[in-house]
Amino acid sequence: MSQPDYLLEIRQLDVAYGGIRAVRAMDLAVGRGELVSLIGANGAGKSTTLRAICGLVPVAAGEILYDGKSIVGTPSYMLVRQGLVMVPEGRGIFGQLTIEENLAMGGYSRNDAAGVQQDTEHVFSLFPRLAERRRQSAGTLSGGEQQMLAMGRAMISRPRLLLLDEPSMGLAPLMVEKIFEVIRTIAAQGVTILLIEQNAKLALETSNRGYVMESGQIILQGPAGQLLDDPKVRAAYLGEEDTV
Repeated sequence: MSQPDYLLEIRQLDVAYGGIRAVRAMDLAVGRGELVSLIGANGAGKSTTLRAICGLVPVAAGEILYDGKSIVGTPSYMLVRQGLVMVPEGRGIFGQLTIEENLAMGGYSRNDAAGVQQDTEHVFSLFPRLAERRRQSAGTLSGGEQQMLAMGRAMISRPRLLLLDEPSMGLAPLMVEKIFEVIRTIAAQGVTILLIEQNAKLALETSNRGYVMESGQIILQGPAGQLLDDPKVRAAYLGEEDTV
């Protein structure tokens, strides 16, 4: 039985593509209201883990519990209705639609138009740049603005658990700063967050706890500050960033 303080609990998860096990015997948990980061090199299995949680790739073995109940095999759209929402790598915005229309897509499963409007205004307060361009086609936005839009659309789904896949990828340093400022604001509002991020130093500085993944397996876990000070983590994941 899942412990009541965990909103997400993964037990002995295996995910395979063809004959390759992309995720192997993974154990991971995220407590209610926690911000937890999952770091590791490209190809470690981080994005596959998020896609398995969301029902986008099949689970070969193991359990994924959300709010104490198994969600293995549950369709993605049903998980969104239950408050499990992902902002995918690459953002997944609708380029031909306006900012307002993209945000409206975040509320497609909701029946409270007034609440959706209220949440839209809240998103605009978090991202004033989107408010200024609300009738602009999303495809004409910069990469950072598109990331803002993808996060804003997710917030309109009223997530209880927000999965963020590489939110800073390809962004200028000032925009990365802004995105992480908003991530901290969302977490402070009580949303539980599981964050995948190439910038390991920034991810751990923002998180309560962290997991380190290598070749499909969790090799280290602990409080974020402890991982920041771990010599293995510093050598493998922080050294490169220190020299950039």
